[in-house]
Amino acid sequence: MDLYAENILDHYRHPRSKKRLRAHTVSHEEVNHSCGDAIQLDLQIEGGKVVALGWDGTGCAISQASMSILSEELVGKSEEEIDRMTQKDIYELLGVPIGPRRFKCALLSLYTLKNALRKAHGKKLQEWTETVALTEE
Repeated sequence: MDLYAENILDHYRHPRSKKRLRAHTVSHEEVNHSCGDAIQLDLQIEGGKVVALGWDGTGCAISQASMSILSEELVGKSEEEIDRMTQKDIYELLGVPIGPRRFKCALLSLYTLKNALRKAHGKKLQEWTETVALTEE
C-alpha cells in the first residue's frame, strides 16, 4: 500500500480533533446527500483566527480522513487564509488522486468549514455547486 493511502487510513482509524467543543463560536453540519457522509464542525474563533476546533462525523474513509487532515492545518489560521483555500489544497493534503466519483467526499470538509465561517458572520450558506465552482482553479 502506498504511503499516502496509509495516511488516509490512519486518519480514518485514528481521527485527529474528533471531539465536540463545548465552547465554540459556531457549529455547523453538512451532509453529502449523494452518499450520506456527514461532518459536524465546531470552531472557536478569536481575533479572526481559529483558536480551537472539534468535529464529529460519519462516512467513508476519504471524507473522514479529509476532515481529520484538514483539522491539523486549521488552528492558528486566519479567516482570510481559510477563505483562500481551494479544492487543490484539500487534494494536496490528502496526497492521493481523487476521481470524479469521490470529489464530494474529499471536499465535504472544506465545504463544511467555509459554510461554518459564513454562518458565523450571518452570511448566506453556499450550495455544493457554488462551492465547487469557487474552489476550481
